Amino acid sequence: MRPSVYGIESLAGISLDSGTRLTLTDGPLQLGWKHSGMTSDFIAEVMALRYSGSRKGYMQAHHDIGYLSNELIENAVKFRQPGEILIEAGIFDGSFLIRVQNTIDGVTSARFQQLLHRLQSRDPGELLLEQIETNAISTESGSGLGLLTLLSDYDAKMAWAFEENNDEHIILTTTAAVAMPPSSNP
Repeated sequence: MRPSVYGIESLAGISLDSGTRLTLTDGPLQLGWKHSGMTSDFIAEVMALRYSGSRKGYMQAHHDIGYLSNELIENAVKFRQPGEILIEAGIFDGSFLIRVQNTIDGVTSARFQQLLHRLQSRDPGELLLEQIETNAISTESGSGLGLLTLLSDYDAKMAWAFEENNDEHIILTTTAAVAMPPSSNP
């Protein structure tokens, strides 16, 4: 089946052969949260090294890369079906690129694709403010607040692909994001 693609389609095809590739194995949610934080911190440490010529540049790159990585990895941990999560990260043409791949169920896929339609139809900054207001009066989880923050405050460019495997009733989702570290000239 042809994958459903949202965002910048070219992000999914970029090769990250010279970057970092990690696989998180399945396990209890609490362990997944711990691994998410450790993994995003590791990625930030490795990728921000090229900006170590300036303490301010390094700290900003470390923060931005860590936040972006953590949001995407946490979402994969939170919404995945049993199985591994593949994480690829690298610097591509002076920008940080991360790709996270995991399996989700059909209900999660439908909810996520509905959120993506909203993201594409409105300004992320407006949606972020609306969602903050909604979260203040609602206990509903899965609001997309993290993704909205990345799009609005971090100016991340993102893409998603959903590939359905009808034989096994699973949906493989790939989330890719590009963010420009503080200076393209480390």
